[in-house]
Amino acid sequence: MAEIGRATPGTALASPAGQEACRVVARLRTAGFEALMAGGCVRDQLLGVEPADWDVATSAPVLEVQKLFPRTVAVGARFGVVRILGGDAETEVATFRSDGLYLDGRHPESVAPSDARGDAERRDFTINAMFMDPVSGEILDYVDGRRDLEARVIRAVGDPVLRFREDHLRLLRAARFAARLNAEIEPATFAAIRDAAPTIVEVAWERIGEEIVRMLLEGPPRRGLELLAATDLLRWVLPEVEAMRGVAQSLPWHPEGDVFIHTLLCVAQLDETCRDDEALALAVLLHDVGKPGTAEQDADGRIRFHGHEVQGESLSFAICRRLRRSTETAERVAWLVRHHLRHRDALAMARSTLRRLLAAPDIDALLKLARIDVLAGSGDLSTVEFCGLELEALGEVGRRLDPLLRGKDLLEMGYAPGPEIGRILARVLDEQLEGRLASVEEARAWVRASLSRRIGAEG
Repeated sequence: MAEIGRATPGTALASPAGQEACRVVARLRTAGFEALMAGGCVRDQLLGVEPADWDVATSAPVLEVQKLFPRTVAVGARFGVVRILGGDAETEVATFRSDGLYLDGRHPESVAPSDARGDAERRDFTINAMFMDPVSGEILDYVDGRRDLEARVIRAVGDPVLRFREDHLRLLRAARFAARLNAEIEPATFAAIRDAAPTIVEVAWERIGEEIVRMLLEGPPRRGLELLAATDLLRWVLPEVEAMRGVAQSLPWHPEGDVFIHTLLCVAQLDETCRDDEALALAVLLHDVGKPGTAEQDADGRIRFHGHEVQGESLSFAICRRLRRSTETAERVAWLVRHHLRHRDALAMARSTLRRLLAAPDIDALLKLARIDVLAGSGDLSTVEFCGLELEALGEVGRRLDPLLRGKDLLEMGYAPGPEIGRILARVLDEQLEGRLASVEEARAWVRASLSRRIGAEG
């Protein structure tokens, strides 16, 4: 990482979004108001990282900001926050403020005008509470955020108990920042997180889901998962993953340890394999979620998990929906979890059966998941590599059979979202591969006539 010091204007600021943020600052200053870069974009510039978002803090009231910039969106006008639209970039502008009481664990009941120091003192963590003059590069640091950033320490601003009582989502954000920055959580902040962990479920599940996904995709995900476990947050946001801890596995198939350790080793591989695929990342996290409920020991002492992929299918779908992920994402995750062991039978499969497996729309993600799973266990990639070679031999035309029906088609036909959607699509694809269905109309008629009735009968 870059040495922390005075930021150098013209690096990240040279990007289109950075230039737009500078234009916003300049216009506010020309109108007689104080304006500074604020929060995460300052932190990232000090680290030499291109900011994902650009925030400006100003002494200008919201109405004055809206007068100066014709294209604005009031994303939190009562809290002094507007978003300014400029070209392809957006800049969030917030009026310096101090916050009143937080009664809902998310938003203050009232806000009052303040200055830069007061605004810094109401923010979450010291590393996110710095300001920067984009012209001179001068850093305004009222809470020793630069010191903590240099030392890789996540520290709440002021009283950590109060900070987490104000906004419970900060509990997860602390773990995510610590993982992303390879930082330690300061002891008093850590203790406050553990004490407040049960309150995380008072946050909207959509926001919890966003933090979990960002932790997986921004990385390093193993460190994030370990911090969730250490702070006791895991058992509140992902109790099904917490249940993996201490669930033993047998040698030589799993020399790495219990199911939770195996999962840690799996998510550790996400950095290089699927940073842009939310469903695959979630499937890697949840592929063994069915093991705690299916564990049993044979007379010879071997621990087995019969049907854990089937139980995992329904569990993973439910978890994704609880985290408010899209129906499409939940269905993809459930399908990947259900089929993550299919590669084991590939060498013994009939050619037609293997062809159907390799024609699955998500086969690339499935083989990535299988590889990750094996590398975190026995290390025997023979069946995964066999499937990969067969897939390569099919070529793009052979492997990219366009399915006659997709999930949205079944939803339009009146089927409820859930794992059954995936099973129906798999049956339709089988019929298509066998040449018994050749058009969308035939597939729809076949589903109405036979498939839904058979699945219902099978339970």
